[in-house]
Amino acid sequence: MNSSRKDTTSRPAVFLDRDGTINVEKDYLYKVEDFEFIPGAPEAIKRLKDAGYLVVVVTNQSGVARGYYTLADVDRLHDHLSASLLSYQTSVDGFYVCPHHPNAGDSELTGDCSCRKPSPGMLLAAACDLNVDLARSWMVGDKLADIEAGLQAGVRPLMVATGYGEKARVAMRYDSVQAFPSIVEAVEHILDLDD
Repeated sequence: MNSSRKDTTSRPAVFLDRDGTINVEKDYLYKVEDFEFIPGAPEAIKRLKDAGYLVVVVTNQSGVARGYYTLADVDRLHDHLSASLLSYQTSVDGFYVCPHHPNAGDSELTGDCSCRKPSPGMLLAAACDLNVDLARSWMVGDKLADIEAGLQAGVRPLMVATGYGEKARVAMRYDSVQAFPSIVEAVEHILDLDD
């Protein structure tokens, strides 16, 4: 058997927004020392992984386009997040980052792109890279852009009230999208439906 052969079996994934869903929302977070998990987030990620889901972080990081920090800073923060998850005996399967902004910042990173949520580009790229079964997958986030990206990608979206979620829920125009207090309860819902 060739161990380098790519697994052709598709698996469901849970796509997670980062700021306000996994970690406490802080404006333009990029410093490792400012990173703080939402209570219960690492354990929720572990439960997903133990249940056989791929876990993929999809995050808009317009602070890169605006010059507030670099992609290297984002990578450093993701390395820290990954190392922190190891202490919970878990991990994520990938980080997908959109560094663009529609109209502010570095001209090379400004304008329309297919990756910035609410576009589904990051989810679709991850689905291709990781052989994700989108019809059996979920998107969990705290903003309308997360919900819309999930819907456009063909996954089931869930809203969390952490981060900007409470504000976004009031403005939400999708009656069929369920909202939960945090990632903990959203994961509980996913796993309950998986039984």
